[in-house]
This record gives sequence, structure tokens and C-alpha cells, in this order.
Amino acid sequence: MRPVAFYLCLFLAIWGGGVLSPARAHFLLNVNIRIIHIVHEAEQTKLLIRLPMAYLVADKLGDEQADGTRVPAPYTTNAIEDGQLVHYLDATALRQDPAGLARILAEGHAFSINDQRLTPVIGRLRAYPAKQQVPFAYLEEAKSALEGPVYADSFEATYVGDTVIDAELIFSGTASNQSYAIRSSLNPGLPKQDETANIVLDHRGSEPAIFRIRGLLHDPVEISNSALEAVWTFIVEGVRHILEGADHVLFVFCLILGATTLASLAWRITGFTVGHTITLSLGFFGFAPQAPWFIPLVEAGIAASIIYAGVIAILEHERRSTTLITALIGLLHGLGFSFVLKEILQVDAPNLWQSLLAFNIGVEVGQLGIAIITWPLLMLIAHKLPQRVNLLRWMLVAPCVAISSLWVGERLVQLINAL
Repeated sequence: MRPVAFYLCLFLAIWGGGVLSPARAHFLLNVNIRIIHIVHEAEQTKLLIRLPMAYLVADKLGDEQADGTRVPAPYTTNAIEDGQLVHYLDATALRQDPAGLARILAEGHAFSINDQRLTPVIGRLRAYPAKQQVPFAYLEEAKSALEGPVYADSFEATYVGDTVIDAELIFSGTASNQSYAIRSSLNPGLPKQDETANIVLDHRGSEPAIFRIRGLLHDPVEISNSALEAVWTFIVEGVRHILEGADHVLFVFCLILGATTLASLAWRITGFTVGHTITLSLGFFGFAPQAPWFIPLVEAGIAASIIYAGVIAILEHERRSTTLITALIGLLHGLGFSFVLKEILQVDAPNLWQSLLAFNIGVEVGQLGIAIITWPLLMLIAHKLPQRVNLLRWMLVAPCVAISSLWVGERLVQLINAL
């Protein structure tokens, strides 16, 4: 049993420590969302796409030059600032040949029917500094965003990492009753690119079907006229978020370790669920402080909650107040969930409540999955080796508390800097 516990502890330490490891790249990725509207018209289909410009050019830097810099990527210029190589949008080149950048975008996105890739006609293209981008959540907003100059004269020079591109691709010979597949071959090698929020809106009925996928879209995404399939993508995202969120998983894990009966476990999970459901919605709709210090404060509280759950698990104290305290802690975790949901779903998005509910269901499925796997295993060990249960509990809780203590310190530093 000790080797098993050792490897579990090692896994938790490596997994938690990996969250602290920063990624580096030449290009920054300050915008991390891709929105695709699929518009069905008579015998043609249009894709209206918004994505970070860095996705299109980050992997296209040229050879190293004599001064140590590299030949700029298309539609960019290089500069050295504070000893670092940075990349600006070349607005002049973009205004002269916007179709060239649109072709890079078209080549990096495959739109297929029955595994047959369709060839698009390049439509309009516009670029915006991220802080001046116009809304793109609704179809009419996306159409409006593509009207006007390629890059307005009023826009100042902007970093590539702070630039978004809106483009229109037109596919002829299609019908609205067909199923499609979308995939992307773009792989810019940027930090956090695997966390890209992709929202695909298929406009066939009175309300669009919204599909939510995270990552680079290297695997084809099937787009059908099915509301259930669209909802399923948000459920999957909810499950994925809690399973990939180390702090949330460690809290639920310690919560399970401290439950001495199935009824106790049920009350703890229920309290946590009620708490985070409330603040997930309130935080998403903006009913929370917007000051820079608020997010690091919440994240520090979430890390501290793991320490609390770990201590309670070791003490094995079952109190009536445990469910209430768990619900209060759930309020903190719900705010954390809302921060993520804001990144993948805009408040003014179509079918908002459907997507919000599906995401929350996914979170519940994820935490129940952790409980279903962990609880029977602990009960089996308690039945077979009752004299070793306390030792195992200590060996599992210790790395959880150690990792969360590091997070508390790190996030308190971020809080102090924000203040």
C-alpha cells in the first residue's frame, strides 16, 4: 500500500507543480478566443470567423538576422523593447493586401462535407486592436464587424498579440440540411494555445446551435442541426474544467477523504454544489467586484480552502456545521468557475441560459466522477486494512496541503501586487 500511496503523492505533486510552470514564446497570446458563425444562404454557406492574429503568423518568423532578430512574419514588424523581441502589426502591409492574410486563415481552416474539403472564396477581412474590437457574439454583430476599412486609420500601432482578425469565407454549392465538419491545422506554438475557447454558432433555425470546444480544433468538430449535440459540448467543457482545475480537484479529493459515511459525503457534495452554483451565475453576470485585486483574492481563498479540507480530513471530525462551511467554500469555487466561463461565453451570447446550465451540469458530473472513483477505493481499503487507513489519509492529504500552501503564497503575492 505504501508504494501506491507514494505514487499517488508523486502524481499530485507533479500535477500541481505543473500548474506553476510558465510557458514562453516569441509571440504573446493576449486574446484567446475563436468565434465561428456558420451562415446558411441559398446554395452557399458563409463562415464569419474571429480569432487572434497571432494564430496566423506566430509560426512564420523568418531566419535569424545579423542583429540577432529574425525576419518578421508576414504582416508584422519586429522591435526590441526592454531587451525583448516584440512584434507589431504591419498595418500598411495589411491595408495593401488583406486577401493574403485571409488566405493564411482559409488554408488553416478546413470546412468539409462527407470528408470532402470545400474551397472557399475569400470575402471581407478586418483587423482590430483587442481593446477596440466590436461585439461578435450575435450574427448581426459579426456582419457589422466586417463592414468598414481593413484597419481603421484611427487605430494606433498594436502588438500582434493584442490584435484580432475578422474574416469571411464563402463556400458555394452547399445546403442548409447538410452536416459539416470544421477543423484547424494552425499550430502557432503559443503559451496557453490549448486553452483556446472556440465557440461555433450554427445558424439554421430561429435560434443558433452553439458548440463549445477548447483547444486548437485539430480534431474535426461535427456540426449538425442538433441542439442536444450543441448542449453536450458545454457539458463536456464543464467536466473538463473541473478535472483540469488542480485546485478544484484537490478540494473535492480532500472533501471525500474526510467523509466517514456515505451520508456525510452526500451532504458535503450537496453543500459544495449549492454554493458554487449560486456564485457561478452571479459572478458570470457581473454581480461581483471588478477590481484587479478580486480574482487573486478569490484564488487565494480557493487554495486556502484545500488546506481547510485537508485538516478536517485528518482530524476526522464530523460536525453539523461542515455542510454549511462546505457551501460557503463552494461560493468561492463558484466565482472561480465564473471567471473561466466568462472567457468562453459572452454575457450577451445567444441561448445563454442553456449554455450556462449545461456547463454547470458538466461541473457536477466531474465532481461526482471524482467521488465515484475515490470513495469506493477508500472504503475498500478501510474494510481490508482498517489499521492503515489513517496512515494512508495522512500520506494523501500532506501533498495536497503542501501544494495548496504554495498556491496561497503565490496568489497572495499577486493580490498584493494588484493592490
